[in-house]
Amino acid sequence: MPTLTVENYGSFAVPEGKRLVLALIDEAGVDQLHACGGNCRCTTCRVEFVEGEPAAITEAEQAKLAERGLSGVRLSCQILCDQDMTVRAISRLEGSGRPDPGSRPEVEIHPEPVWVGR
Repeated sequence: MPTLTVENYGSFAVPEGKRLVLALIDEAGVDQLHACGGNCRCTTCRVEFVEGEPAAITEAEQAKLAERGLSGVRLSCQILCDQDMTVRAISRLEGSGRPDPGSRPEVEIHPEPVWVGR
């Protein structure tokens, strides 16, 4: 099982292949935003990697980050926990002014992932 370390939350064993957005919510107890339901449409599920950033990225994530002019962040809805990683939760419900974090993301990545090297 990979270990997910979240700054100011701790370290957690995560089932291999679990979506990072769900691991943040379920294992780490982070009030992680995911306004579009984890479908790579809104970028509210952003995280910063401290260590262990995956080299692979989905075409959808790459395009969305470019569209929004974002760098130095990744979309937790498009990442699988398949290695140890340390992240900073930067997009949380607390202080966002939103009524809720969004509908629960599905187990599988959406849209259907097309992986590219980074």
